[in-house]
Amino acid sequence: MVKKNYILLIEDSLDDATLIERSFLKNNIQNEIVHLTDGAQAVDYITCQGQYAGRDQYEIPMLVLLDLKLPKRNGVEVLRVIRACEHTKLLPVVILTSSKEEQDVVNGYTNGANSFVRKPVAFEDFAKAVQTLGLYWLLLNESPPQCKKE
Repeated sequence: MVKKNYILLIEDSLDDATLIERSFLKNNIQNEIVHLTDGAQAVDYITCQGQYAGRDQYEIPMLVLLDLKLPKRNGVEVLRVIRACEHTKLLPVVILTSSKEEQDVVNGYTNGANSFVRKPVAFEDFAKAVQTLGLYWLLLNESPPQCKKE
């Protein structure tokens, strides 16, 4: 069975992931969230390899929330894989990171990010940013049509 309308959250901080999930629920954004905690796991998920070898490649999320500072493979590497795969190249990808490096912004957009958002430090500001992201990307944004099996 193919999951529809889910969010792929690639975030190594369990605290941030929990806050994102709670913020979505608080704002009645009830899309399922698939949470991955490192870059290597994310690449395997996207490419349907390793522990995800049996996953249907056409089971793709509505939105990817991607941290940059990930263990094993960084977020830019993951983004490059997303853009290189035929079935995921059009996925909306939002980089959600605490990085303040200008080069990270440039690298994100150069490699195909649709948006770059810095995680606010304050809890309430972070929750508000997640709410805004969810409302825009899941309700207002017109995503490209999902790839279909041939």
